[in-house]
Amino acid sequence: MLKYVLLGGLNYRPLTGYQLKQWVDQTTRHFWHAHSSQVYRTLDSLEKSSLARSEIQEQDNRPDRRLYHITSAGRNDLLAWLAQPMTEIEPTKDALIVRLFFSAQLDKATVLMQLHLQRALHQQQLDVLRGDIVEQIAAGRADNPDLARDALMWEIARRNGELMEEAYIRWLDEAIARIEAEFDVHQKEGNSP
Repeated sequence: MLKYVLLGGLNYRPLTGYQLKQWVDQTTRHFWHAHSSQVYRTLDSLEKSSLARSEIQEQDNRPDRRLYHITSAGRNDLLAWLAQPMTEIEPTKDALIVRLFFSAQLDKATVLMQLHLQRALHQQQLDVLRGDIVEQIAAGRADNPDLARDALMWEIARRNGELMEEAYIRWLDEAIARIEAEFDVHQKEGNSP
């Protein structure tokens, strides 16, 4: 997947590996993140597959930098991937749910602390999606009017994140309420899966 995230970024403009990592952190990290080492390994693979090419740019008083460009083959591969129908629901991973699934042996206060912490983190993420990301999309569209369709797609992706965070917070609130009301009762009854 990171291959296509990077090709998507390079499809907008040539970027260095560092700039691509920054771009991922500012855009797709809300639904697909990557570490710097993954970005550079993937760029190397893209270049070996002729989906991207790089050039060294000399800089005065600074180390030279490697600028990556998408190739025609890379653009064709990206467009073919985008057009391919998704016929399955992608499996997800959620560390909190795994922890909760096995948390019956913990005390109520510990479980609630974890849930309250996660609720605060998800609220922060929701605030970013409703504030900073909306502003970034508006600025991107204002700076590049020819990216109006792109901005529409960015907004659709942002809205997905907003709705997912709202649902997750609602689920956390429900889980907190149930644990506060029922956790001790079930423990006393000896009910554990």
